[in-house]
Amino acid sequence: MNASPRVDLNDVSSFPSRRVEDWKYTDLRRHLREAPASASVFPVEPHSGPFGALGVHEDVFANGHWLLQLAADPAAHDGNRINIVGRKEGPDRPRSPFLSALRFVSSGDRGWQASVGFTVGPRDHAVLLESYEGQGAYVGNAALKIAVMEGGRLDRIVVADDSAEALTISHADITLSDGAVLNQTVISTGAKLQRLETRVAHPGGAQVRLDGLYLLSGARHADLTSVVDHLGPNGQTSQLTKGVVRDTARGVFQGKMIVERGADGTDARMGHHALILGERAEIDAKPELEIYADDVQCAHGNTVGNLDESALFYMQQRGIPADAARALLTQAFLIEVVDRIEHEGAREVVREWLTARL
Repeated sequence: MNASPRVDLNDVSSFPSRRVEDWKYTDLRRHLREAPASASVFPVEPHSGPFGALGVHEDVFANGHWLLQLAADPAAHDGNRINIVGRKEGPDRPRSPFLSALRFVSSGDRGWQASVGFTVGPRDHAVLLESYEGQGAYVGNAALKIAVMEGGRLDRIVVADDSAEALTISHADITLSDGAVLNQTVISTGAKLQRLETRVAHPGGAQVRLDGLYLLSGARHADLTSVVDHLGPNGQTSQLTKGVVRDTARGVFQGKMIVERGADGTDARMGHHALILGERAEIDAKPELEIYADDVQCAHGNTVGNLDESALFYMQQRGIPADAARALLTQAFLIEVVDRIEHEGAREVVREWLTARL
């Protein structure tokens, strides 16, 4: 799988600039020219994040420090890395999914790094509720290494609600085994600079849904980058990303699907659709297909436009104020991504969270 530069906040030489093709729309070096001082731990109120109302077990990182007092198994702590393993409830298949919340909470103006491992066992089903929250001009760098074993399923729902002054990076490497299922939805409101990157090693014989949504205002920047490398035959991937940018915000979508030699029978489809609601707002979209196999079904689509003026006029003629009409049309445009979230509780949380920000 094509490699992307790995950022180490302690090594300035690892900070990519726009000269790096994979980072040309998200110039970290422009905003970060020296290694930030290390941030200190601080207390975090349990269940105060976006998914707090669901009452599930939480693993919380406060400025990159794992809060052991909130962890189910403190013995699993190893430096600044933990490993979370989804467990079955029965001998064959789980009666209900294993739910876990993973929170990265930031405060202040310093930097932090954290690494997390997450493994879904054979024929297990896990739901990972991941969130990024913070206040201040912090620099955050989260690295996740995820494995879904044979016949397992992972539903990963990510809400990135960083501060407008923050610089944040989240990089997830996901490895799937035969018969695995991955359903992912990433929702972002951006930051001063924010990059949410997912790389999937697809073995063939597995199913992937890789969705994204960004809603940006002010001068916020969000970069949703993904690479799915199809390594074997008969794999399926479906990707839908939608975005809305206002004011001087900038949205970036980079999606690449690779079909390696021997990965015949691959069915891979990608769509990115966005609305620009500000004269100075910007969207950069780069969908890519690299196909080295025969007998495949692959396609990608990309559209960028404005709200339907006729629909807006129609709603105003029926007494709906212009701002309310725009909010309703924006919600209708974005909600398709939310509706594809399988877990009902997470879907409703995301729906309410999104509606409050329209």
